[in-house]
Amino acid sequence: MDADAALAFVREHGVVLVAANGPVPKLTEAIAGEPIAGSWWGHPKGHAIYAVLDAVTSDEDVLVCRAVNGKVTLVHRRLWPALIAAAALLPAEHLARVDQEHTASGRHVNRETPFPRWASDTDRAAAKLLDEAAAVDLLGTWVVAPPRPAARRTRKS
Repeated sequence: MDADAALAFVREHGVVLVAANGPVPKLTEAIAGEPIAGSWWGHPKGHAIYAVLDAVTSDEDVLVCRAVNGKVTLVHRRLWPALIAAAALLPAEHLARVDQEHTASGRHVNRETPFPRWASDTDRAAAKLLDEAAAVDLLGTWVVAPPRPAARRTRKS
């Protein structure tokens, strides 16, 4: 899978994980064309996966954040208003935009832009047209945390 096909994959699914297991598709496995056991870096297509991920995560239509279970998540622009509308259902730190900077020394440094600072006025206006239920319908049920068990009441004697 090349970068254009990977971008189409993100656009089609709307929300994908980069490599973690979870309730949405995994982009590294789509790029590899097969399930990956262990780290994708050790996969025979590791260098190609890196190149495609670099192109996808650099695309202006892709938000890199930690929306799904705190794992590196890619959200296509078409769902940004829904993500903004559902923001109250997710930890704020999971909605920060993550930009990876490659330093001259070869280190990777993550720079985060807190939510909602990365959201444009247009996306915020579109989000106001959605209620949380509509946003969850667009994003998927991964947004809604499992219900907490009811607190146990103890009998006082």
